[in-house]
Amino acid sequence: METTTGPKGLTRRQLLSRATAAGASFMVGAGFIAAPNGAWAIETIHLTPETFATLTQMARDIYPHDKVGDEFYVAAIKGYDSADAAKGIEAGISALNAAAEGKGFDSYLAVGWERDRVDILRGMEDSAFFQQIRGGLVTGLYNQKAVWPIFGYEGSSFEFGGYIDRGFDDINWL
Repeated sequence: METTTGPKGLTRRQLLSRATAAGASFMVGAGFIAAPNGAWAIETIHLTPETFATLTQMARDIYPHDKVGDEFYVAAIKGYDSADAAKGIEAGISALNAAAEGKGFDSYLAVGWERDRVDILRGMEDSAFFQQIRGGLVTGLYNQKAVWPIFGYEGSSFEFGGYIDRGFDDINWL
């Protein structure tokens, strides 16, 4: 007999299978999300694990970078797991899931193809929710010093005399 994991009455097997189908992350227990390879894990406090996993996928779809690991996206959106933001985020994710359901999917996480998820996001890109997440990701994702080497950015050059003598013209990733 399988035990249930939460108020929705999902069995552990159902929870893990849904999370594994989501791709990048899966949920383990109430309020806890972990990567399948164990590279990162996070405990949610105010958001449901499914909402946080959906938010992570949404962040990855808004700013897709194959070389950037999920842990950087998770760090960028962790601030939304607060008492002040939770109600609005949960409502936004509900709207995102409703948009996915309108396209014939069970939820946003159940959408297997990136282009289909992007189409859903384009349908709500004028919403305050989408703009809040997109705007927060600009600084939340790209201000992480650990992500800079992935893009070839060496950081501030001011304290070293500026960029003129420090690789001003050696951009090889563009």
